[in-house]
Amino acid sequence: MATVFLSLGSNIDREHNIHSGLDHLAEAFGELALSPVYESEAVGFDGSPFYNLVVQIDTALAVAELAEALRHIERAHGRVRGEKKFASRTLDIDILTYDQLSGDVDGVNLPRDEILKHAFVLKPLADLAPRAEHPVLRRGYAALLEEYDFPGQRLWTVPFQWPAGI
Repeated sequence: MATVFLSLGSNIDREHNIHSGLDHLAEAFGELALSPVYESEAVGFDGSPFYNLVVQIDTALAVAELAEALRHIERAHGRVRGEKKFASRTLDIDILTYDQLSGDVDGVNLPRDEILKHAFVLKPLADLAPRAEHPVLRRGYAALLEEYDFPGQRLWTVPFQWPAGI
């Protein structure tokens, strides 16, 4: 089984889509470990604020199979591939890391470069797995968070409960 970190984000009906996305992930992969949920301003375009979090799963799927399973969940939430890179999203699910693999694996670039580019990715990853090491840098995510500066990228935790109604 591979340990995988995923980022989830939504700025369209975001609470519903994040809850539903987590439900789909739990149905497909079983137990999930979750970071806190953060709200952040849209980066790279003028849009509504996003909810973002990081989820840890364990899977026996190969990288390509996992990527296809995640695209299926996105499509079930109205996501259309081929949209502009910086645009509103019903649900965006990205593979951040897959064990300690690095490079192009089945068409997926690992680890995902957004880990070190966006506070809304590194902060929840550091919350969830502070001592887990970046596959290339071999440094813990909490240590990396202390070193990186994300000017203009504000984020804050939001109350969020999953599964809903607990």
